[in-house]
Amino acid sequence: MKILIAGNLGYVGPSVTNQLRQSFPAATILGFDIGYFTHCLSNADFLPEVKLDIQVFGDIRKFPESLLEGVDAVVDLAAISNDPMGNKFEEVTLDVNYRAAVELAKKAKRAGVKTFVYASSCSMYGAASDYPKKEDDELNPLTAYARSKVYAEKELAPLADGSFKITCLRYATACGFTNRLRLDLVLNDFVAGALVNKEINILSDGSPWRPMINTKDMARAVEWGIIRDKENGGNFLAVNTGSNEWNNQIKPLAEAVAKAIPGCRVTVNPEGGPDKRSYMVNFDLFKKLAPNHQPKHDLQTTINEIRDNLIAMNFNDPNFRESKYIRLKVLSKLQEKGYLNNSLEWIK
Repeated sequence: MKILIAGNLGYVGPSVTNQLRQSFPAATILGFDIGYFTHCLSNADFLPEVKLDIQVFGDIRKFPESLLEGVDAVVDLAAISNDPMGNKFEEVTLDVNYRAAVELAKKAKRAGVKTFVYASSCSMYGAASDYPKKEDDELNPLTAYARSKVYAEKELAPLADGSFKITCLRYATACGFTNRLRLDLVLNDFVAGALVNKEINILSDGSPWRPMINTKDMARAVEWGIIRDKENGGNFLAVNTGSNEWNNQIKPLAEAVAKAIPGCRVTVNPEGGPDKRSYMVNFDLFKKLAPNHQPKHDLQTTINEIRDNLIAMNFNDPNFRESKYIRLKVLSKLQEKGYLNNSLEWIK
């Protein structure tokens, strides 16, 4: 088997690389990434990409079709990956997350690739906290990032057929520790703030709902997307990926972190209204279709995982929101130094 992972040098990539290497030890695994965050390592004993057979640097917007020769499965993790980046780089977000994803799928199909796994998002449900949303419920994307995922799914669907299986994993909000840690994700941010500042400041009123999933469970879902039979979900499948137990409100989430880190207090902005990005999600379909690939990590083990790794790396930066662990800060710094242009292309 030959597998290509696009966007493997980000936050989720190390978990996916590790999972696929464990599950398919004899496979040839290729990584393809533009390399924005290659240097953003965290508590890494070795470069995670040593588990790959080949690492290629390149822009997914200009993906070389020749790389797909002999490939059986493509996993597309490449994305401008959160709302602050999407707000600043809206057109790039649409280019990378949507247009380039569809073009990659078209190239893969032409090259004879059999399986395409796309990292989608539950954020497409937007303001939808009145009941847990199922896959066929109305979509209400509120940000460029969420819209990019909606557009991509819509154009990927007609490409699927009996010889080209597409699985869109509508992930819950990512969390947990990897060797390219992000601290611009809600649970990760809470743990880091609790450790170094002994305080978690909730900017909203604490009521928004947000489903969560550990990156290691995201990676197990990728494995399932690769191996699932077409009879199990169809040629094209968009599925909420997470677990019903991980639908959390923000304030109880913060309180769980504070409980794990003695001396931490939780404050709620008294003038903060509810965050419009609030959604509960129903994961019953994923549980039905992928019973052997259900999330293994719960809230407490994930909090402990982040805490223990931050302690192990002597993390003590009270200004971590200005650091390399915040993806928008990394991109902005690369631009300020003249390495990236306004389209986030490397200046040669």
